[in-house]
Amino acid sequence: MKIYKHTIYKYKKLIDLKKDEMSYGNIREEELKNKVAQDYFNVFDCTKIIGYIDFCVSLHTPNKKQNQLFETESLLWAEAKQGNKADIYESFVQIILTVGKARTFDKQMPPAYIGAFDAEKIAFISYNEIHDIFYQNDFNWSVAPSNHDTKEFKQVYAKVKTIIENNSLLFYFDKDNKDLHEFIKSNFIIGKSGTTKIQIDKNNFIIIYNKWLTDVKPSIIMNWDLGKKRGIIDVDFYLADLLSKDNKSLKEKLYVNLNNDIYELEKKLNEMGMFDILYTKFKDNQKAHTQFWNKYERPPREEYWDYIIERRDLLVPQDVRERKGSFFTPQIWVELSQKYLADVLGEDWQDEYYIWDCAAGTGNLLAGLTNKYHIWASTLDRQDVDVMHDRIDTMNKNSVKGDGANLLPDHVFQFDFLNDEFTKLPKSLQDIINDPKKRKKLVIYINPPYAEATDGIGKGGKKIDVSKETKAYIKYGDILKKAKNELYAQFLARIYNEIPNCFIAEFSKLKVLQSPNFANFRQFFLAKLEKMFVVPADTFDNVKGQFPIGFKIWNLLQKESFNFANTSVYNEKGDFVGNKDIFAYNEKAYINDWIKKYANNGNNIIGFLAYLGNDFQHVGEVRISSTKPISHISIISLNNHNLIPTCVYLTVRHLISATWLNDRDQFLYPNDGWKTDIEFQNDCLAYTLFHGQNQISIKGGTNHWIPFTEQEVNSHEKFESNFMSKFIKGKINKDEKSFDIFSILLEPKAHYEVPLRFSAEATEVFNAGLKLWRYYHAIPGCNVNASLYDIREHFQGRNEAGKMNNKSEDEHYMELITKLRDSLKVLAKKIEPKVYEYGFLKV
Repeated sequence: MKIYKHTIYKYKKLIDLKKDEMSYGNIREEELKNKVAQDYFNVFDCTKIIGYIDFCVSLHTPNKKQNQLFETESLLWAEAKQGNKADIYESFVQIILTVGKARTFDKQMPPAYIGAFDAEKIAFISYNEIHDIFYQNDFNWSVAPSNHDTKEFKQVYAKVKTIIENNSLLFYFDKDNKDLHEFIKSNFIIGKSGTTKIQIDKNNFIIIYNKWLTDVKPSIIMNWDLGKKRGIIDVDFYLADLLSKDNKSLKEKLYVNLNNDIYELEKKLNEMGMFDILYTKFKDNQKAHTQFWNKYERPPREEYWDYIIERRDLLVPQDVRERKGSFFTPQIWVELSQKYLADVLGEDWQDEYYIWDCAAGTGNLLAGLTNKYHIWASTLDRQDVDVMHDRIDTMNKNSVKGDGANLLPDHVFQFDFLNDEFTKLPKSLQDIINDPKKRKKLVIYINPPYAEATDGIGKGGKKIDVSKETKAYIKYGDILKKAKNELYAQFLARIYNEIPNCFIAEFSKLKVLQSPNFANFRQFFLAKLEKMFVVPADTFDNVKGQFPIGFKIWNLLQKESFNFANTSVYNEKGDFVGNKDIFAYNEKAYINDWIKKYANNGNNIIGFLAYLGNDFQHVGEVRISSTKPISHISIISLNNHNLIPTCVYLTVRHLISATWLNDRDQFLYPNDGWKTDIEFQNDCLAYTLFHGQNQISIKGGTNHWIPFTEQEVNSHEKFESNFMSKFIKGKINKDEKSFDIFSILLEPKAHYEVPLRFSAEATEVFNAGLKLWRYYHAIPGCNVNASLYDIREHFQGRNEAGKMNNKSEDEHYMELITKLRDSLKVLAKKIEPKVYEYGFLKV
């Protein structure tokens, strides 16, 4: 029953989003009450009818006898309204007038809450907040509660409006579903007095922030785009709210403070010695703010304060985080990196070397370091400096290892590494940088920002080039070439050139080692890679991609070009899982340079190859289709002359699965060995014909890719094209300079060549494919010209987003397609060694 209910709700939700975004749609009031009762109050008794009250919630009574002896205490009396157009205040007034007119409270024990709901939302007020209204003198309670035009209705409306705004707990069924369930669970208890608000801790403060963005942020008077340029972001308003009591911020050193109904952003002494305060207010007299925070307990327990402030980076918008380098390094990798540093520099490295994290964020990369007199931390963000200073205070007060930051206040400072001059650095750090001997003992220990050209989003969604905003880009652009677009490359270039002969210990992508775009960088950046390890990028909390991030220790004293490294690999749990060879690919031709040689002049086109990049990262873009894709990817049109090289290309790119670890590995220009290996070529043809990235479809025109004859699949009609089966049988002259596919198909005496011979593994693929084709052609009315892609679409269908489903409800089809996929895997294993033998990938 639960599964069915969930399915119906999910379907209904999709429909209702188109109807004023209501959660229950425009159903009748009685049906709405039943659904609300079932979905939210199903453990209570919602069947009682008390006077003219629309909706009553109470505990179930065990038997009728008990019900006669003891009065049942209600938990909720509520007004219900169809649709979502009703004024929630008017609904509250109506339930108050209904109760007051009948003096229900004289006959029944009053409930813990009164409420109002419609198809979109539900709101509650503690009964004790409004009970005084029922004892007003000289009030005409005989008026109809449903008549909103009476003097009495308006009188009560005016009286309770403030009460409702300040004390109602408003929940939307859709977006607040979980919070509503939690509220009911915590508060709908017989005998309980007072409302239990939702507690905030380190596990849910991010979720509540996301709700705050929707409910509270729009009510604040603020030009957020201009504010962001000045370093004023919504996160700090949320923290001002969260760490407050009675609307007064409690935590010192917050960038924004809440003071009753205003946010104070900045205090400055004027010439008269008085404070000028930069502040802002609310657009709606704090209504949305009040309603939102009525649901949550503020402040959280004090033990969470430091953690929430320290993890402010989790709340910073993605574009700001990327620009400022707010990449919180997981503690597991912090500890591992410091172990590697000890391996390279010696056990006493913290006492013998100086450490500067010039992209420190909130300083977590420095956690675990012990000699604070040898550590400096700088960051672009003033707020992060304040956080580190606050953590230093915590450390000094508690003197507990791991609690706070073990740093000197004067060694923590704001500094824009890609723009500011070194003369702005603390004198103690300048003395080290300017002293060649001390500089050899300096370790630049960083997890720099990963933003690159066009990562930023400007007005109207237009991409902007954040990397071009820096002085380092201008200074080193001509040297770095394409690598200049990466902010971390700019960090490395400035360190290398302006702080020579030091050590760099840095987390970054492997582009610096492998990418063709970094070839010029590798010629410029001559240093010995002492040691490194790689980990999954998505273990970093603001990275979603499946690629490796490497920690690399560079010795700038030794000048050498990077060519190769055997690196340690750790999984997401921190377990060592093996080693991997990393190649530089310097001055190598790549696979796309090779396939371009086989570009077709456009004659007798049977399809198009789309491709992008030379690495595993872009294999998802490699596919064959009937129509030319409209995108930025490269295109080659296909005919009989370049069919085999194209199949080799697609096979090589897809044969080995892309993983986070091989994401940056490059496919190369092959040697000539493949040209004489006919079995290899035919295996690649078989692999391509039945691979999922062969997206040939009859929707794009004539299908020339059917690998079987009409007789083999028991077709009830002749195919529009027999090109592929004729090609396989050697009935098309592959050496002829020009030909007409359609004349060949019509000419019974076409030139015959030797039929293609397939390996046992490729033959199994054809056999599995033939069974699938025959099963499809047994369907009455099937399209005889269907491709494999069309057949898969027929059985698997598509989801609501238009993407083909992975499975089908047809069990026999699933058996056939599974057999085909399994046979392709066996063929792939056979071909794989040739990929390395012919130089498509480096061994």
